[in-house]
Order: sequence, then C-alpha cells, then structure tokens
Amino acid sequence: MLMFIATALLAGASTAAAPSPADTFTGRVYRAKLVEAGPTGPAYQKQFWAKTGNPMTDALRACLGNRATADKSPFTLVADISADGHPMNVEVRAPTAVAKCLASQFSAWTFPAPPKLPDSASYPIEIDVSM
Repeated sequence: MLMFIATALLAGASTAAAPSPADTFTGRVYRAKLVEAGPTGPAYQKQFWAKTGNPMTDALRACLGNRATADKSPFTLVADISADGHPMNVEVRAPTAVAKCLASQFSAWTFPAPPKLPDSASYPIEIDVSM
C-alpha cells in the first residue's frame, strides 16, 4: 500500500506543469535581449534612453544615498513595458537595497509606447546596472 501511494505521488508530480523558461528571471532577460537585438530594438532603445537617461541617473544617485556604505554590486533589472508605456513585472537580481530602490522608482515611471510585438502584448526590456 505504501509503495502504491509513493508511486501515485511521483506520477502526479511528473504531470505538474513546469514554469516556462520565459517566466523565469533568466528567461525574461534572454527574451528582452533578443527583442533588443531584433528589428524594433535599436529604435526603441534610442527613444527609451532619451526619456530615461537623466531620471535613471538621478534615481540611482538617490538610491545610493550614503555612497560610503551603499552596496554598489552590479544588478540587472527586467521589466515588461505595456502598450501605453507603463512598466509591469519589474524585477531585479541581485536584490540589494539599491537595486530594489531603483526598481521601485522605475515602476512608477512612464516610458515611450513600445513597438507592438507579434507574440506579446508587452515589450520586454532589461537593464544591466554597474557602478
């Protein structure tokens, strides 16, 4: 009887849906890099950074606060930009205090409307931050 229960549990576990690689942080970064290198990437990156450059620098400075003690470890921010330019699903790795602070500020901004992608309602973006 015990062997039957263990077998049934294992069989049930193997049928559970595994998360899609695109749903993982690494998968999202990979997808964003593919889109950035694609036909719409360079033009949108230019628009994005024209609007984001100075606010990003200012936000990073504010998040660093006391520069002597701030964790200046590199991190990556990944997000999806909605059709109307609002960031969604903002996530950072490594989640230091500075990274989380920047992600919080980034989440409140509005960006240029991204190009439409044939397979997604939003536009993935990733930013590698190092100081």
